[in-house]
Amino acid sequence: MTMYLLLITVLAIVIVILGVAWWKWHAFISLTVASLFLAIMSGLSMDKIVTAYETGVGAVLGHLVGILALGTILGKMMSESGAGNQVANFFIRVFGEKRLPWAMLLSGFIIGIPVFFDVGIVMLLPLVITIYKSTKKSILLIGLPVIAGLSIVHGLVPPHPGAMTAIGIYNADIGKVLIYSLIIGLPAAIIAGPLFAKWVSKRVVPEGEPELLSENVAPDKLPSTGISFFVILLPVVLMVMGVIAPFLPIPAGLMKFLTFIGNSVIALLISCFAAFFFLGYRQGMNKKVINKLAHECLLPVASIILIIGAGGGFKQILIESGVGTSIAEMAQHLSLSPLVLAFLVAGLIRIATGSATVALTTAAGIVSPIIEHMSGVNLELLVIATGAGSLMFSHVNDAGFWMVKEYLGLSVKETFKTWTVLETMLSFIAFGTVLLVDIFF
Repeated sequence: MTMYLLLITVLAIVIVILGVAWWKWHAFISLTVASLFLAIMSGLSMDKIVTAYETGVGAVLGHLVGILALGTILGKMMSESGAGNQVANFFIRVFGEKRLPWAMLLSGFIIGIPVFFDVGIVMLLPLVITIYKSTKKSILLIGLPVIAGLSIVHGLVPPHPGAMTAIGIYNADIGKVLIYSLIIGLPAAIIAGPLFAKWVSKRVVPEGEPELLSENVAPDKLPSTGISFFVILLPVVLMVMGVIAPFLPIPAGLMKFLTFIGNSVIALLISCFAAFFFLGYRQGMNKKVINKLAHECLLPVASIILIIGAGGGFKQILIESGVGTSIAEMAQHLSLSPLVLAFLVAGLIRIATGSATVALTTAAGIVSPIIEHMSGVNLELLVIATGAGSLMFSHVNDAGFWMVKEYLGLSVKETFKTWTVLETMLSFIAFGTVLLVDIFF
């Protein structure tokens, strides 16, 4: 019976992969069909299938919808106001032209915390191309560090949807994941960013010219550097304060207040209002413009929410059908570390589907039932291991592959040599660091 359950689980995952990659279904459809296949083939009672699926969807999305919506609005305000460019320009002034790759890495790393990867690309690529045209340095030397910074935080650092999904499924502590992910993500970004960029820029000379993106904000209308930093770091500071509050010698009332505003939804809500005022009203935007920006940026989030919800439904079917227990027994028999399992499963799904979100959601759903039968698993590191796996080997089925190719003026072969290698380095370096940290914590 155990082998049968494992076989139909593998077939369900194949359905997800084929649905997205071959039949061109939306990932939500693929995950839902795979969930129904798994439920029926495992013998789950017909009257329990829909209930289990709905329970899984609700459990994952219950706390996540607000985070996704507010994080998207904050990113849109950063983009439209030009605050992201101000942060990047600050690092360039501080580091100087010789240390441009390091300035660009920090720009991508910090700006990437509150915004999606594609938003960060659109925010920073005009700056990258402007620097490239004025300095005549390699576009790879300037652009790859930015992309490394944006990508690593997109894969590992909350409040990004992938990390938040895994946190919800594993029931991990968001504050600890935030701290761990920053510690683990930065070394990976340094090696795959400035260091790799310096090496590869001497060996790959792009054939094409980068695509010059139009900038939305005139230089005289940009917010100040201080305000830009304040808004972009506010949610991170609030969340960290919420984590450390219980350990501070402060009155109980103040501790509860700090914990409350350190909640990810409340922190992002406060930050959105700060952005509305400092990046909106003070920059000349009226209420109608701000409302329009919020509406525009929320439309694409629907797809992400559907994928994440379906992943939660898939996870619940795994639990209800007994597949989770069977996989757990096999994993314990093989003495396979949950960290290694999460990394490998996420990596395989990422390679097959091209979607980090699908990889994270599905892998977390598969691994989650296993860890319920284990003790001593560091849930926060498990989130990061899954995120690391979801970054590896980006290729032609990944939208990020084509964004980087077009914006930097690369050929497909050059994109493989640069972007694909960079993503894979981020993945394995981050995972290696997770294993190292797990030894001590």
